[in-house]
Amino acid sequence: RMFRVMAGKKIGILVEFNYEDLEVWYPLLRFRENGMETFTIGPEKDKVYQSKKGYPCKSDQSIENVTEKDLDALIIPGGFAPDYWRRDKRFVDLTANMVHSGKPVGSICHGPWLLCSAHVLKDKKVTCFHSIKDDVINAGGLYEDSPVVVDGNLITSRVPNDLPQFCQAMLAQLTA
Repeated sequence: RMFRVMAGKKIGILVEFNYEDLEVWYPLLRFRENGMETFTIGPEKDKVYQSKKGYPCKSDQSIENVTEKDLDALIIPGGFAPDYWRRDKRFVDLTANMVHSGKPVGSICHGPWLLCSAHVLKDKKVTCFHSIKDDVINAGGLYEDSPVVVDGNLITSRVPNDLPQFCQAMLAQLTA
């Protein structure tokens, strides 16, 4: 069955200025297609954030109002946005709490910067955009250059072209 409906699952996707377009919109719509509730989480609710290429995305929720109890999974897209999130304790705490809860956490491209700051990479197999490989290794991650790497509840990918494998790995975790 190609499209298994998973109604009731809540997937939060982080959004902020300079996010990578496809890494927000592809999973947002892909999981919605499967009947899941997908919503964006930004620093402020109802604020419009421009992507790296200028595409707007309005945040559905403020990070102030979201905890790991509200989510079945978290997606951390790339672009330059992770450099803002990693400086904000609210995003760092949500990320750490999601990883420690055992719920799926997907991170792609520069998204693993936030995983570094949340101190959740020690001895975890992980991939990322090649330019932050050293950061991931320095945070204790075991870097692999693969389209998708799954280690427990942590799912990571490198670039937008990896999104099909990334979303399949996320779906596998959500149906386990």
